Amino acid sequence: MTKIALFPGSFDPLTNGHLNMIERSTKMFDKVIVGVFVNTNKTALFTLEEKLVLIKAAVAHLENVEVIIQETKLTVEGAAELGATFLIRGIRNVKDYEYEKDIARMNHHLAPDLETVFLLADEAYAHISSSLLKEVLRFGGDVSMYLPDSINQALNQKNREMKLNEE
Repeated sequence: MTKIALFPGSFDPLTNGHLNMIERSTKMFDKVIVGVFVNTNKTALFTLEEKLVLIKAAVAHLENVEVIIQETKLTVEGAAELGATFLIRGIRNVKDYEYEKDIARMNHHLAPDLETVFLLADEAYAHISSSLLKEVLRFGGDVSMYLPDSINQALNQKNREMKLNEE
């Protein structure tokens, strides 16, 4: 039986922490699907299509990874359609654990055969989030060490465009 895992997220942008989780997941599962989902609680900087292109480039070195867009379904519905029986979720701290635990329990209620696998963030990335990186960059800080090169370039370009629009 092929073990397929879905790693859902808004990935706005995908960070090296996300990439580390994806790389580690490829060693545990036959296929890892990175699902670019819409987070209704956040305003996205990148469009879904932009994220798709950027993430595909960042994971191109991983043979068993696929990247998809999912904008109108529950995660459990998307997982079922994709044949995924595992969800991958990253945990950076206790706050993440509390949040993710509740989601995992709801997902288990909705899809009892879908297992959530928690991966602890690598120490080098445990303190970062996409939101934090965008905030630091907005005020001129260097976040390049936390992003794949192509995503860092795209994020810097978006930041320049936003600043021009504010003027």
